[in-house]
Amino acid sequence: MSRTAAREIAMHLSFATVMNRMDIREMLDDFFDRDYFATLAEEDPVYAEYPDDKQLSYIRRVAEGVSVHAAELDGYIGKYAKNWQFSRISRVAAAILRTAMYEILYLPEVPCKAAANEAVELAKTYEGKETAGFINGILASFIADERHE
Repeated sequence: MSRTAAREIAMHLSFATVMNRMDIREMLDDFFDRDYFATLAEEDPVYAEYPDDKQLSYIRRVAEGVSVHAAELDGYIGKYAKNWQFSRISRVAAAILRTAMYEILYLPEVPCKAAANEAVELAKTYEGKETAGFINGILASFIADERHE
């Protein structure tokens, strides 16, 4: 499984963690049950390959981190989404932003530009070019201000 696919799964779980009130670790244990995971491939090809230990660790780390830091990440989204009410941002776009911002803040092994570029590509896939540009602008400002790059 590629890092791109692992990041997409992490984004899906980031979306689910905000929508679901279930304990994050319990949710992840259920999600990564091999039999359950295999059924997901019928719905989305990103689930065709079960993650190896390294990718599974990454996905869990991001999903748990987004869950724990959701309020902080939402604060950053609100801060950098100039002239936009947070409530107007789609749930998918917010999940993409939370995932990228978590990587940028808490995963020093992930280059900021890689996290931002992957977020833009996910946005193009799930939301379209206009939202991708919106996400790119938010993340560019976020990186410049918060990471001083």
